[in-house]
Amino acid sequence: MLGTALSLLFSACTGLFGGIYDDPEVTPPPTPPASDAKEGTIVIDATSWTDWYYVDLNNIEEPTPYPIPFPDTELIDPLPPGILPPANATGIYTYWFDVWNKGISVNEFRSFLPTDEQPAPEEWSFAVHRNNARTNGGAVFETQFTDIGQLDYSREELEQLPFTADEWTDNVVWADQSQMLNSLVGSQGIEINNVLSSWLRLDIPPMPPAFTHNKHVFILRLADGSFAALQLANYLSPTGAKCYLTINYKYPI
Repeated sequence: MLGTALSLLFSACTGLFGGIYDDPEVTPPPTPPASDAKEGTIVIDATSWTDWYYVDLNNIEEPTPYPIPFPDTELIDPLPPGILPPANATGIYTYWFDVWNKGISVNEFRSFLPTDEQPAPEEWSFAVHRNNARTNGGAVFETQFTDIGQLDYSREELEQLPFTADEWTDNVVWADQSQMLNSLVGSQGIEINNVLSSWLRLDIPPMPPAFTHNKHVFILRLADGSFAALQLANYLSPTGAKCYLTINYKYPI
């Protein structure tokens, strides 16, 4: 009887402590899923005064120019002097700029001619026109990082950032330079993103204009709630032409 009891006790203890004294069965850690983020560089010759270039971060292709609509002046009568157009009316706004004295921050409205809406592709994330940028229902935040690889925001942190949406402007997107000798410039009335546009600032004076390049990484919150990182790496062409944009991107982040 005693032998039988000891045998049973030993068997029970072996099963009870086997996981401690035996070599444990090692389970390899799960393999993290491969990142589906796309990262690279987009080069856009945005030197044209009369074209917007659209980028779809879901389908990176050679950006195609979409011309700014211009009025048929033979069919449209300009507004009488001193009469302002309706708020946010689509068209070409002519302003006088104090180019030779206090600079372009001092300006006055002169005339307006209505046009068609700015054309755009069906799918796009952001668009550029020289030193201007806008989003497709998105918003932008400027970080203090100068390398996309430095970003370490969690999803929760991204959602808490103070993003800025696009805003209406009618004297920033310069499109018509035919009267520049008289300090008159025709600008497109359109919404742009002032935060993203700050990656390349134009200042007059001096003459010729001075460009200030901001190399910070910007975070674009798209209309679908996803996030992208954008950085203007360069704004000069190989021959020195300005507004020839080299843009680093990562999407999604």
